[in-house]
Amino acid sequence: MNHEQSRALYDRALSVMPGGVNSSVRAIRPYPFFVQKGDGGHVVDADGNRYLDFVMGYGPLLLGHDMPEQVQSAVQQRASEGPMYGAPTEVEVELAEFVTRHVPSVEMVRFVNSGTEATVSAVRLARGYTGRDKIVVMQGGYHGAQESTLVEGEGDDTHPSSPGIPESFAEHTLTVPFNDEEAAHTVFAKHGDDIAAVLTEPILGNYGIVHPVEGYHETLRDLCDEHGSLLVFDEVITGFRVGGLQCAQGKFDIDPDLTTFGKIVGGGFPVGAIGGKSEILEQFTPAGDVFQSGTFSGHPVTMAAGLETLRYAAENDVYDHVNGLGERLRSGLQDILEDQAPEYTVVGTDSMFKVVFTRDAPDTFEGHCDAGCQQRQACPRYEHCPKNAGDIKQAETERWERLFWPEMKDQGVFLTANQFESQFICDAHTGEDIDDALEAYKEAI
Repeated sequence: MNHEQSRALYDRALSVMPGGVNSSVRAIRPYPFFVQKGDGGHVVDADGNRYLDFVMGYGPLLLGHDMPEQVQSAVQQRASEGPMYGAPTEVEVELAEFVTRHVPSVEMVRFVNSGTEATVSAVRLARGYTGRDKIVVMQGGYHGAQESTLVEGEGDDTHPSSPGIPESFAEHTLTVPFNDEEAAHTVFAKHGDDIAAVLTEPILGNYGIVHPVEGYHETLRDLCDEHGSLLVFDEVITGFRVGGLQCAQGKFDIDPDLTTFGKIVGGGFPVGAIGGKSEILEQFTPAGDVFQSGTFSGHPVTMAAGLETLRYAAENDVYDHVNGLGERLRSGLQDILEDQAPEYTVVGTDSMFKVVFTRDAPDTFEGHCDAGCQQRQACPRYEHCPKNAGDIKQAETERWERLFWPEMKDQGVFLTANQFESQFICDAHTGEDIDDALEAYKEAI
């Protein structure tokens, strides 16, 4: 493939943007290709190269790059009527009503502008509501670029994971490994009266798509209830993708106190949201005293895009289509691995998928979880499947990034740039796309 234009653009970008990118995950070695346009389930780069796209904007594009007519019309109408007003609009009420009608735990919603802003606001709300300072997060879990969760360490021995964050922030953040019930009990036994909230993704989505083991979320729910803490589900990635309109909390039948959203709820435009019980959400200003505000919150173009995207998904069997393709792809990947790399692990659910380059597993797939690891204890690979971020970190990350990813790109398949980020299927993908992807995996693996 020719990449002269992308290379020239990257050279220009290095002069005016740190690292030549506006989000660190886009810094692909030796340089990223620059996208000119999207086309259904594909993207076309600045040099005219066409790629089968499984990045999907890192999750927001449930419908693909081409907006259906009803979504496009709603976006164009709102944009033509004026970009924004600094005043409420009907469409934000309609989107809030849609979310509260479909997501089991959500009675009220506050819209913001990003997933990071949603989790920042949720943490502040939990602290304001409980009058406590400490929060519990999963090691390796990602909740946006915010000071309270960019921490490393174990238990209460934590420190910031990035320069620029005062140590005092980490003092209030406790970490436990995902799926470790004993660690959760230990941290609550020591700090339970000071814990405002447990913040967790229902499925680790930024660290290899790790499913919860049976009973783990129930344990977190029980511990929060026992100690008067809030359970906060970060559904920025899984929201309106895993579990359909009920989100992952509906799929797992867990009722969190607060939920953060992003990505799909804005239909591909910048968005975030905090949802939850009315008595908690009403602590936000102006109803309560916990300050939260934003110039672009509830932006009418974003609200229209999100509302019509979700309506379209509800009315056109989108989830049946994307989940069916996801199962077909993951099953095909497991067949490939059984022949070529049985130590590797297929992960994912619904329209999310990934191959993790794990180092140790049985040579046979007999009796294994169908279409991706589900943490099923009867599975003969159960002890070898990644249970937390630490397990994913032990996989062959360099091989994935330096050899596998470039080979897939050369075959015209665009994957997320590292082993940790989720990959996604959209409504515009077809059975032929899945077949093409599987052929590429055969060659690359």
